[in-house]
Amino acid sequence: MRQNMRKLVLVFALLFCGCIGAQAQFTSTVNEPSSGLPADPGASNPAMDTPQEDLPTHTFWDKENVLLFSGVAVFRALDYTSTKNMLARGRGEILLPDDVVDNSAGFAALEAAATATSIGISYVLHRTGHHKLERWLSITHLSVTAFGAARNYALKSYHPGTNSRGI
Repeated sequence: MRQNMRKLVLVFALLFCGCIGAQAQFTSTVNEPSSGLPADPGASNPAMDTPQEDLPTHTFWDKENVLLFSGVAVFRALDYTSTKNMLARGRGEILLPDDVVDNSAGFAALEAAATATSIGISYVLHRTGHHKLERWLSITHLSVTAFGAARNYALKSYHPGTNSRGI
């Protein structure tokens, strides 16, 4: 089960990096001439004749980002409490080693680091002009964390005298 989750996380990470790389490659090839010869400065370029639309830009700490980052932080805290509740009910953590989740301060620091990493990656995406990815990263992080917390609370308690663990 753990290896399947690791493979799934690896696939999503590779897809995410591939999307960013493809977008960067696409924007760099659009601005270059199609042939290997240098462009004639006097020639008319149809792409340059049309005025470019100004893309809507925003400040990094605008209202939507603040709400998204707050949501990520709230759901990371809920993930912390739901995992501790799940462990107290006799269940086991499937994604992290027991050494991490048994250490309250270390686990809280991990949750805070995950929130800070999400904000940091969003900032990098913002600075490189990937504003839709910037928002979608936070939306996805928030959604996945909310699902994990809800799953932790929905799991049945483990009772040592029974054969079923309620997985």
